[in-house]
Amino acid sequence: MTADRKAKIVIIGGGPAGLAAASSAVKNGTAAEDILIIERDHVLGGILNQCIHNGFGLHTFNEELTGPEYAQRFINIVEEEKVPFLLDTIVVDVSAGSTKIISVMNKTDGFFTIAADAVILAMGCRERPRGALNIPGYRPAGIYTAGTAQRFVNIEGRMPGHEVVILGSGDIGLIMARRMTLEGAKVKVVAELMPYSGGLKRNIVQCLDDFGIPLKLSHTVIDIKGKERVEAVTIAEVGPDRKPVPGTEETYTCDTLLLSCGLIPENELSSQLGVEMNRVTSGPVVNESLETSVPGVFACGNVLHVHDLVDYVSEEATAAGKCAAKYVNAGQWSEVYRTDAESAGKPASETDKHAADIPIEIIARDGVRYTVPSTIHIDRMEDLQKIRFRVGAVYRDASVVIDFNDKVFRSQKKRILAPGEMEQVILKKSDLEAAPDLKTITIRIEEAPKD
Repeated sequence: MTADRKAKIVIIGGGPAGLAAASSAVKNGTAAEDILIIERDHVLGGILNQCIHNGFGLHTFNEELTGPEYAQRFINIVEEEKVPFLLDTIVVDVSAGSTKIISVMNKTDGFFTIAADAVILAMGCRERPRGALNIPGYRPAGIYTAGTAQRFVNIEGRMPGHEVVILGSGDIGLIMARRMTLEGAKVKVVAELMPYSGGLKRNIVQCLDDFGIPLKLSHTVIDIKGKERVEAVTIAEVGPDRKPVPGTEETYTCDTLLLSCGLIPENELSSQLGVEMNRVTSGPVVNESLETSVPGVFACGNVLHVHDLVDYVSEEATAAGKCAAKYVNAGQWSEVYRTDAESAGKPASETDKHAADIPIEIIARDGVRYTVPSTIHIDRMEDLQKIRFRVGAVYRDASVVIDFNDKVFRSQKKRILAPGEMEQVILKKSDLEAAPDLKTITIRIEEAPKD
């Protein structure tokens, strides 16, 4: 198929991940004119444009910024580097192969195709909708996802309501509890199904505790009253089986119910492309280069796994941009390996090449829900490799244990581990090279002995 346009690297998504990946690709040898960012919104910056609270940029820029300020820093970088981008443009299909064909549409050009040597998936994530939560009751006005309410208040200048109940304690819900309060609304309660919060500890303190908003763990909404508009919401405590406990019902009069019940990576395009998906994260399975199971297709940011800090998104996207640039500049991974081996003064024998193609599997076990990446090719990795993961419960005074081939390599004590906060371990390339016949690396939690 002959494409209408060509680019070496096409980046799908112009949010923080896409912008950082584009800048990194330029810095790592890909000409700016050979990169193309495709964004479906009318502006770059993604979800950060509606996140007007501060707390962004502490890791990336060593200062505290609002979401729009953080996004603008990267927009300025991309514009200074003269990276082309398309706005108000929808990607409808991506086909695999040595050359990827990206089918897109917009009002100006209609339908057209772009041929690319590599694709970086940076589409972000979306909120879990109410329909997926099976809440009984009518479907009256006044029920919003927290992100929709955030857009109404921060972008459109409209208040969703004045008496609010929030279901779910994800970070967006916590932040909107504070935002609605500052705008004059009364947030009556935040109910969380799980026995722990899904948000950052700092957001619980700054957004709920500082404003006297109660957080009820192991509670959920069991009834919504009202036909035209929400009039009241009933919550109840849930047991270990997540079912409501009779006799624990509480009813709150309200005109608004906000849902902050989790985020889902935006991966319809990934699935169409045939990318192997992780059942835990709902994002692609990637290796140390953030490359998916489809050669030349990379993923980063919230489309890969949901992050708690945008600084980590940018860091991950920078790595993806570097690896994509390395891939397209060399043409294929065997050439990348040969070039790296020669620069290090190593013989790139056929045996070494074969070994480089056999990845080390990273296993998540005993409290660790998943890892990113899922595999490592030693010869493609940097000198230091970050492995990010989340735990499935709250652990106190536990240890993060790293096993090489089922033997303990390293153990690190942690005062607290919680599902709402991403964790990481760092591995040295030299340690992996020194390990005999290394086939698996296991990341697990070891709890402290009970008295």
